[in-house]
Amino acid sequence: MTETRDPSGDLEEPHADERDPLTRGARAVFDWMLVVGIAILVAVLVRTFVLAHFVVDGTSMATTLDSGDRVFVNKLSYRFGEPDRGDVIVLHQISGTSQRDLIKRVIALPGEEIEIRSCEVLITDTDGTTRRLIEPYLDPQVVTPGNCGGDTPPTPVPPEHIYVLGDNRSGSQDSRSLGPIEIDEVVGRAFVVFWPRDNWQWL
Repeated sequence: MTETRDPSGDLEEPHADERDPLTRGARAVFDWMLVVGIAILVAVLVRTFVLAHFVVDGTSMATTLDSGDRVFVNKLSYRFGEPDRGDVIVLHQISGTSQRDLIKRVIALPGEEIEIRSCEVLITDTDGTTRRLIEPYLDPQVVTPGNCGGDTPPTPVPPEHIYVLGDNRSGSQDSRSLGPIEIDEVVGRAFVVFWPRDNWQWL
C-alpha cells in the first residue's frame, strides 16, 4: 500500500480497518450479535412481564371464543388497576380444574353480591342496590332459558376477589363451582383474538 504524507511531512497512519480487513468483519459480526442479543432480551422481557398469548381450549366461552382461538393477554392490565366488569381474563390453573389455565369473563367485583335466577344475573352493589346485568356478549342461541346452568343463590364477593363466568353458561367451569377468584390468580386481560385470521376481533 502506498504511504501518504500530510503537509508537515509526517507519515499518515493507515486506518485500522485498512490495516486488517478481518477487523471489519469481526466488528460487523459483533454488531449483529449485539442486535440479536438485545432483540432476544427484549422479547423475553415482554413475554415475561408485558404480553403473553393464550390458546383457547374448549367451548366454555362460546361463541365469543372458539376452541383453538389464539388471544393476546396484557399482563400489565391489573398491576395498575382493578379488573372491570365484562373483562375477558386468563387465570392461573386453579385446584379442582382440569385445564392448565382458564379464560373467563368478569361478572361481579369485590364487595358485591351476585345471584343467578332464571338465567338472569343479579348484582347487588356495595350500597345495597340490586340490578339485572345486561350481557350483550351472550349468544341467545347458546344461552337459552333451559340451557344456562341453573340458579345460584346470593353469593358475596370478598375483597380482592372477583366472580367469573364463561359465556357458555351451561358448559363452563367457573365461579359457580370454584367460588370467587383471588385477583392475584389473574394472569392478565385478553384483549384481541389474533388467530385464526378469520376470527380476528377485539375483546
